[in-house]
Amino acid sequence: MPDLPSSSTPPIRSRLPRLCMLAAAALAIGLAGCSSSSKYYDPAKSNRTETGFRNNYAQPERASFWKWQWERITQGLPRPPANHYQFPVVKPDLAWIKANRKAPSVTWIGHATALLQIGGQNVLTDPMFSERASPFSFIGPRRKVPLPVQIAELPHIDVVVISHNHYDHLDRASVEKLNLQPGGPPLFLVPLGLREWFNDIGITNVREMDWWDKISLGSLDIYFVPAAHWSARGLFDRSETLWGGWVFQNLKVPATTETPVAEQSEPYSVYFAGDTGYSKDFRDIGERFGRFDLALIPIGAYAPRWFMQNQHVDPAQAVLIHEDVRARRSIGIHWGTFELADEALDEPPQKLAEALKEAKLPADQFITLKHGETLKLEE
Repeated sequence: MPDLPSSSTPPIRSRLPRLCMLAAAALAIGLAGCSSSSKYYDPAKSNRTETGFRNNYAQPERASFWKWQWERITQGLPRPPANHYQFPVVKPDLAWIKANRKAPSVTWIGHATALLQIGGQNVLTDPMFSERASPFSFIGPRRKVPLPVQIAELPHIDVVVISHNHYDHLDRASVEKLNLQPGGPPLFLVPLGLREWFNDIGITNVREMDWWDKISLGSLDIYFVPAAHWSARGLFDRSETLWGGWVFQNLKVPATTETPVAEQSEPYSVYFAGDTGYSKDFRDIGERFGRFDLALIPIGAYAPRWFMQNQHVDPAQAVLIHEDVRARRSIGIHWGTFELADEALDEPPQKLAEALKEAKLPADQFITLKHGETLKLEE
């Protein structure tokens, strides 16, 4: 889709192809509610219903997708950012990243994709390296900022975590490439219901997890935790697979002959929120884990609020999550890469700064990174 002029709203006629495409998407979303009885149904589990998974806490009724799309078409939304999509992109210091197995670090690749180095593990969150966040190569949200790094340039990835199955978070081409990386496939940690999808495309090194499940890899403990969202990948599978966030706790262990003191990584804890609306889940997470050294929290795709409030937090709510999970420092993700909602692509950091000021929090307590930028977390 061509970029819109910033000075005027295009006539409806010029946007008819987009209207047709969105009509098909609306039909898919409407039909997705017609799921059959869930094989995960368990009356003892509050998040497992007969028709699929559900959030822990009730949310307002879903608003009209059609009304939202009509507003976008008639008002020419989203409008281009002031920088005309010229976002700064940094080439990561790949030599340092590949050599690093001790110091905690995070590199924001774009959207919800981050390379997290913690506990001697290279962890990749929601890998999305394709041109479009879509099941099709010719329609759907297109990448607005070039990738700062390709999969082939990354260090060997030990673990991939998936928050849920939406196309901007679970990209088939990306996970297939990672599965074929030199040195062997990573371990894919996925929500309940997604192992079969991975197996069907030839990826077998997969572990499904329910909320609060834990897996330990050396000194690194990884937990799957709740979020307020939903899932669907086709016409009839709404909420048939789970969604959530991830917690990483690196616990320092005594040195051994295999891992001498000089190579021991320091204790560090990270929370990756994935994709979510706001709920009491975050206070639950904060109470369960006590605190986090770092949180990766979404700040984009929030407008209009009447439609997006159930599924995407705005920057002010992202600040609430930062406080709820008791993070020492947070980084804003899920912005600046794909146009998924109505705010301009460069607006989220501006709104985040306003929200921090309103909350009387230091600006450096919740920051954003350039695409490709690495933050060395021991600094």
